[in-house]
Amino acid sequence: MSGTASLGAYLRDLRARRGLSLDELARLTRVASRYLEALEADAFSALPAPVFTRGYIRAYCQALHEPVEEALALYHGQSGRTSPAAAPAESEARSRSTVLVSFILLVVLGLALFGVTLALQSGRETTERRTVDTNASPSLSPPSVPAVPVTSAASEPPSPPPANEVVAAPAPVVAPRAVPPPPVATAHTAPPSPPPSASAPPAAPPASPDLSGVVASVTSPYRLVARVSEPTWLRVRTDDGRLTEETVPAGQVREWVSNGPFVLTIGNAGGVSFELNGRVLPPLGPSGAVISRLVLPPQQ
Repeated sequence: MSGTASLGAYLRDLRARRGLSLDELARLTRVASRYLEALEADAFSALPAPVFTRGYIRAYCQALHEPVEEALALYHGQSGRTSPAAAPAESEARSRSTVLVSFILLVVLGLALFGVTLALQSGRETTERRTVDTNASPSLSPPSVPAVPVTSAASEPPSPPPANEVVAAPAPVVAPRAVPPPPVATAHTAPPSPPPSASAPPAAPPASPDLSGVVASVTSPYRLVARVSEPTWLRVRTDDGRLTEETVPAGQVREWVSNGPFVLTIGNAGGVSFELNGRVLPPLGPSGAVISRLVLPPQQ
């Protein structure tokens, strides 16, 4: 450290050796001239917080290509503030104690988890051993029942009828007469009529509305705005080949810009309304109707 006891004198000496004025140094450091003057005058009360003052000193020395340590040491000696680079020993001891306590807590937690794991494992082994012993014990068989001979009714001889009982003779068997089949009607019956669905012609797709009168004077570029009131699937192709295809939720608004006509395919004509260059188009169809390849504005 030089023999200069004042920070201001030290900084003035550095600036004088470089041949710079305060204004030139202020442009180099981007620090206001009044703060540089306060540094050179040792007027620390006119300077902002110490963290900013240290930043000004660093910028001062770096602009003059001088080491900053000596200037900071002079500032700390004059202002009575401790250098932030010298961390207090008690802060370091507190940090070490915090690390040690954290390590001890981790070890205790690990031992507790190990003990719980051993207890659960021993309980599981005891349960499995009891289950194996229960399955291995011999089952008690029910007592055997002696077989009782069963005499079939067919093997016993029929008992003779009593002496005073008259045995009736079997009735003669009469064969059933064949019944001729009923006569088949020869009248011709009309074939069943086909179901209504088979004879009805398929429903025609909804006709596109006439939009020529609404957009007759609309010129390029075209700005198309869609306001969706029901979930609607939309496919929009612009003149440069860009294609947008999505299902738009209710309450959403979409917008497209093109230099040529748009080609639209709409999955729910009643759930969306359109504006072309600020002009509201009439409804394109009922709810649920599908419109394919609608050109906006229509080609003349």
